[in-house]
This record gives sequence, structure tokens and C-alpha cells, in this order.
Amino acid sequence: MAQTPDAAGPAGPGRASPASEDTGRAQVELSDLATLKALAQPRRQRMLQHLTVHGPATSATLARALGLNTGATSYHLRELARYGFVEETGAHGHGHGRERWWRAVPGDRRFPPRSRQSPEMQLVMDELNHHAYAADLELFEQLQLDAADEPWADAFPYSRGTIRLTLPELRAFFEEYIGLLNRYKRPAVDTPAGARTVLTRFLAFPAQTGAADSQDVDGEDVDDQAVEDHDVADHDEDNRREAETP
Repeated sequence: MAQTPDAAGPAGPGRASPASEDTGRAQVELSDLATLKALAQPRRQRMLQHLTVHGPATSATLARALGLNTGATSYHLRELARYGFVEETGAHGHGHGRERWWRAVPGDRRFPPRSRQSPEMQLVMDELNHHAYAADLELFEQLQLDAADEPWADAFPYSRGTIRLTLPELRAFFEEYIGLLNRYKRPAVDTPAGARTVLTRFLAFPAQTGAADSQDVDGEDVDDQAVEDHDVADHDEDNRREAETP
């Protein structure tokens, strides 16, 4: 399953890396149980999300933003650094004296597919994903409610759809999605004025066996051609549109 600290979205084997300008790092599979447990801690997930959305921060900055004490944030930052998820960075013009600034470490990190996860690892992954799904939905809704500046107030596209795929095709689909993301990543020096950090999430899962084959549309049975519902953002109709395509 997949989980992204910046951003989480399962698809197995999935990614677990913050969005970043660094796209040249080798793919790494997170199969060590201790590493997964370190990442699954809810407070650490919140801290990683904050570092991804808002950029580098100190333990004090994170404590104020997340309602924690600096002792807790300092400890969790050290643990995240121990497993390679965050690292110290420059003060970016904000620091004073010996302040320690941290950033989320970029990279193409992936989780092993569920078939290769031990029972204990599955429990950890289930806990990690449970918190990540909830955090992603909460963040999406809150940012949408808080959006005030045009045209970014309209910049919340989403999509819901169905496609018929074999397992190898789904894996290829996922890799093409990752490739598309990487096409749009670039160093900060090459980023045009007016660009903003955009958080992306990917979620795909198979329906129950035979679910699409037994649908009935307008009283007629549907055979191998599954009916597809696709919802996309549409700014002219209350930012939502529903379309059915046979």
C-alpha cells in the first residue's frame, strides 16, 4: 500500500515521499518495521505534513502550529531524522543564533505490496494509512474553506472514476501517474513567479469481484462494458460536475 507523508495515497506498491524539487533520488522500499513504526506515529505525520505544506521550520515553530510542546517536537524531529524523513537545513533568512531548522527529505520511497507484508507490518501500515487518510481529507476541506485569493480559490480539482484494468495494467497506470508528477517537478530556480506548492494524492482500489458486471442501466443489463461515473471539478457549476460515460 502507499502512503505519502506530504501526502498520502495508497496504491501498491506505493510512494511515501514528500513532494520536492529533488527528483533524482533512487527508489527506496520501506520494508523495515522499525522505520514504518517511526513514520506511523500520528504526531510525526502531522509534522511531516506541516513541513511539506509550509516549508522548513524549527521545533518551536512546529510546536506553536500543532499545539505541542517543544520537547515533543524536538524528540519527534530527531526520530524522523534518525530514519531519514527530515534533515537539518539552513535558516532561510529566518533564524537567529543557534536555531535548528528542519525540512522534509525528498525521495521516491515506497512500501512493499501487502502480499509481502508480515501480519505485524500490516497492522502498522493500517494504522499509518488510517491517520493519513483522515489528515488528507481534513487538510483538503480546510484549505478549500480558507481559500480567498483568486484564481487559486478555484484551484481544487478532484476526480472520481472507474476503469477496467488487469493487475499489471494498474501497476503501469500508477507508474505513469508518478512519471507525470515528476515531469512537473523542477528546481526552485526554474520555478516561475506565481507558482505555489500543490499537494497531490492518488488513491485506487479494486471493486468487489463482479460488481461492475452486474450493473443495470435504464433497465438493460450491462456486460463487459462497465458504466463509468466520473466527477471532476467544474468552476461554472458550483465547482462540481457529474458525467456518465458508457
